[in-house]
Amino acid sequence: MTISHLAIVMPAYNEAEGIGGFIDEIRSAVAPLADRVSFHIADDRSTDATASVFDDVDDVLVEVQATNRGHGPTALAAYRAGLAAEPDVLVHVDGDGQFYGADFPRLISALLRESADVVHGVRDGRTDPWYRKVLTAAVGVLVAGAAGRRVPDVNTPLRAYRPEALQVLIDAIPADASVPHVHFSLAEARGGFVVRYLRVASIPRRGSSTTGTMWGRGAGVALPPKRLRQFVRAALREAWTLSLRPDAPLREIRRPEAVVR
Repeated sequence: MTISHLAIVMPAYNEAEGIGGFIDEIRSAVAPLADRVSFHIADDRSTDATASVFDDVDDVLVEVQATNRGHGPTALAAYRAGLAAEPDVLVHVDGDGQFYGADFPRLISALLRESADVVHGVRDGRTDPWYRKVLTAAVGVLVAGAAGRRVPDVNTPLRAYRPEALQVLIDAIPADASVPHVHFSLAEARGGFVVRYLRVASIPRRGSSTTGTMWGRGAGVALPPKRLRQFVRAALREAWTLSLRPDAPLREIRRPEAVVR
């Protein structure tokens, strides 16, 4: 099945070294699946040349955010930009390029073949620092308890969505949410969304600079940075307020009845 319009959306911060090659790789991989492919980058006020890498590239649209707000709000801005283009399928991935372009057709094919609302790319072989892996695992346990079932890789940034299903999530979540994918995973599990999981390879961030990530590049960092510890405390408060407490507003999200198949 050929898709009329596929939108790939990315939040990005200081990814000038690797984002061009990453998008070229994705474009080549997905071109046989869609009549039209568009890329929508939400740039979180990068201090390098990320915003100008694609000045002469017709299928890549870059929206520089008004202020630097962090990953969560920037990811939500990227989602909104992609939805505004009215695609048939939308794929989200972070701009740091920690996936292979070859896995994107597998993700999209699973969405169509399985008649799913969303397909999560479950990361194998993560090269992130140990504390980020521990954090993901701990959040996974928390979400499993709240959702009533295990959600593999609850915060994965690689997701393929039907726009109708995604719009329900985007409409419900505040634009400044810091951990939108955690909220999405919980809402999908509770709200009757058809979710599928596909194992994909996770690779190191593209580019040699450390400035594209808030938390440091790798295993050589012994302890969680102070900024990450502060973020985790704020994210837990947000998760409780929006998704976990008995009267949390995001508990009301339900799968839309009319999802195009």
